[in-house]
Amino acid sequence: MMMKKKPLKTLRATALAALQAVAWGAALASPALAADKIAVVVKSLGNGFFDAVNQGAQEAAKEIKNIEIIYTGPAKSTAEGQIEIINALISQKVAAIVISANDPDALAPSLKRAMGRGIKVLSFDSGVRKDGRMMHLSPSSNALIGEKLVQLTQQAIGDSGEIAVVSSTAQATNQNIWIEEIRKVLARPAYKGLKLVSVAYGDDQIDKSYRETQGLFKSYPNLKAIIAPTTIGVAAAAKAVQDEKKVGSVYVTGLGLPSEMAGHVKNGAVKSFAIWNPIDLGYSSIQAASQLIAGKFTGKPGDKVSLGRVGSVVLDANSEAAMAEPFTYDASNVEKFAKIF
Repeated sequence: MMMKKKPLKTLRATALAALQAVAWGAALASPALAADKIAVVVKSLGNGFFDAVNQGAQEAAKEIKNIEIIYTGPAKSTAEGQIEIINALISQKVAAIVISANDPDALAPSLKRAMGRGIKVLSFDSGVRKDGRMMHLSPSSNALIGEKLVQLTQQAIGDSGEIAVVSSTAQATNQNIWIEEIRKVLARPAYKGLKLVSVAYGDDQIDKSYRETQGLFKSYPNLKAIIAPTTIGVAAAAKAVQDEKKVGSVYVTGLGLPSEMAGHVKNGAVKSFAIWNPIDLGYSSIQAASQLIAGKFTGKPGDKVSLGRVGSVVLDANSEAAMAEPFTYDASNVEKFAKIF
């Protein structure tokens, strides 16, 4: 059967309508098709903690969809290196910058410029000055971290003895806050026998943290414990204890990764240590950043922020929130968690 030909005018009208439909569909679909780029700027590359953070960030991006993670950081933990990266990210017009700061003040001007260009800025782990970000997500409560580290020290060495801290950089926001919290806890009557004799800075470099620990052994021959609230520092300090044959006389605790600390627990240099889940921290940070991009909250005190599977938090007066309390790892569980991170 022959089909009746449509008039040319009708064909043109149909074609035009089809083109308009395609155009409208493309316009509607383009925001969903264009992935929002979220840059995760860490203190330094090659750090196991931040590698795990990146894993969590990638998990969140996959769950949210239409999110592309740019994982970056300087070779060494310096503010200058991070500023260089921030300036490059502003030029790339990323949707958000999620950063663990090497210096709370030095980064603020660059990040303010980023926010002025419409880029959402969230700090995590180590905070940025309030005017340089929209919110800060701490991995845990600062007070709980300080208390936990002193408790683990007392459990390792008893009620008295000299202790020292091996930190990362002298400017690291989170390190300085945690050291201050450690001092507050040590001032309590229950810990009066524990004496903090020194704070050393390994700049989140394995070799320097190792040498600083060796220096503490020489300067303080009666040293009983080292607290290192940094994953690089705690592993380096534990290795120094082992190499200098001080296992049993000096104990190390701090914030470490189970995969890096299991051997030190096994050889006795470490009785216990603590850490939150860095995978969850990366995941939570991206969940919060995606909501900032979508305008679901603006970073005002009192804003409720969903962290996906981790739960939700409410921003305090400084637009800050804490993800979870630190978890203790020891001989009973470290091997199990070492297989995860």
